[in-house]
Amino acid sequence: MSVHRKAAPDGAESTLARLRPPYASVLDLIGQTPVVELTKFDTGKCRLFIKLESQNPGGSIKDRIALSMIAAAEKDGRLKRGGTIVEATAGNTGLGLAQVGIPKGYRIILVVPDKMSREKIQHLRALGAEVRMTRSDVGKGHPEYYQDMAEKIAAELPGAFYANQFANPANPLAHETTTGPEIFTQLDGDVDAVVVGVGSGGTLTGLGRYFAKHSPKTEMVLADPVGSVLAPLIKTGKMEEAGSWTVEGIGEDFVPPNADLSLVKKAYSIPDKQSMLAVRDLLSKEGILAGSSSGTLLSAALRYCREQTSPKRVVTLVCDSGNKYLSKVFDDFWLAEQGLAEREQHGDLRDLVMRTYRTGDTVWVGPEESLLNAYGRMRRSDVSQLPVLDDGRLVGIVDESDILAKVDGPYDGRWDRFNAPVRTAMTSTLHTLQASQTLDALLPVFDRNEVAIVFDGEEFIGLITRIDLINHLRRRAK
Repeated sequence: MSVHRKAAPDGAESTLARLRPPYASVLDLIGQTPVVELTKFDTGKCRLFIKLESQNPGGSIKDRIALSMIAAAEKDGRLKRGGTIVEATAGNTGLGLAQVGIPKGYRIILVVPDKMSREKIQHLRALGAEVRMTRSDVGKGHPEYYQDMAEKIAAELPGAFYANQFANPANPLAHETTTGPEIFTQLDGDVDAVVVGVGSGGTLTGLGRYFAKHSPKTEMVLADPVGSVLAPLIKTGKMEEAGSWTVEGIGEDFVPPNADLSLVKKAYSIPDKQSMLAVRDLLSKEGILAGSSSGTLLSAALRYCREQTSPKRVVTLVCDSGNKYLSKVFDDFWLAEQGLAEREQHGDLRDLVMRTYRTGDTVWVGPEESLLNAYGRMRRSDVSQLPVLDDGRLVGIVDESDILAKVDGPYDGRWDRFNAPVRTAMTSTLHTLQASQTLDALLPVFDRNEVAIVFDGEEFIGLITRIDLINHLRRRAK
């Protein structure tokens, strides 16, 4: 009996082409990431493509080098059964090493600069890695610099393998043998430019070597955060003093051994604010959730495309998933605190109120709500005090010390005390300031160990804390 197959509905064949039999391990999912054409941005005469390295199981391009470095170390005997892997990382290489190494039975120790996102740290610890936090404000040669610290830990642990992505040849080799051929195949062998960043240098060098051999016309373009020494070095030939930047994972205060800058044809220095806006545009316009470094790469790729006078095919990368930055790049208040968001400035106390009641951003509690509710709201919003509002009218302030004073005492009855209404613990004698006042008005309030309560006439605007003032002064110092 013959079997007649129905014609596949539109789009079904391409969908089925993505389906595969079950894989033996999640590690088999590393690589072979998709490429998407960006059509919602102004790319001038060019077509711009983006390779979704966020689709790797660890959520970043660094899964590739972790697999490569561990395999090479096992092969040459530097890493033995039950051994320890030590690495200095901005988070993603550590995630890759843990993703690959922990199922193999290795202990993972990672030294991470303290500017890294909370999500990355939580992910690392959930995988089972040991995380050692260190300072992000010191340079190479300082004992607390993350690379020097990792090298020292590895030297003091018998049999430890220091992965050293910055100088390990297995790092660029991973991109030369996997990422490069994938891009070349996916774009039908027609690639005019590849835009990358440099953290360890492996992506630049590996892709640069591959395209130099297989597509000599392909230009390597560097996207670098303002403050990093790499783009200025390429442009001027001089090593400048490093500054600071907020973007994670790319930019350096030295030239990593794995970074062959001679491969770069064009370099762009991208300000943090531009990177953050670009990666948020990538989500809102194209539906692609990417990390902060991808914003730097996208900004540079768009500048490159718009400068071209003839059509070119350009590709860049989503280096990692934006899921790792929800508490930073995709948090409006964090951006404002960092001075990376556009906010209207008034020259008075309104500039310091981060969460205004007028816009619905103030976290508050009602007088009849329970102290347990107030406590939970403080914890979730990471604040120490809440305004108490009754029908939009400010009637008090409740802070941690108010709640503690009310609920402390014998075990018997403690739950009832937590369920007591906020009005029984709040401070109702309030000293207020007018929004039109200047910063000088804040210090007497803080000297009284109070939070500043700001009104615009009769309208409650919001609160100003000491940390709000510190953030404001830091932004104005730049």
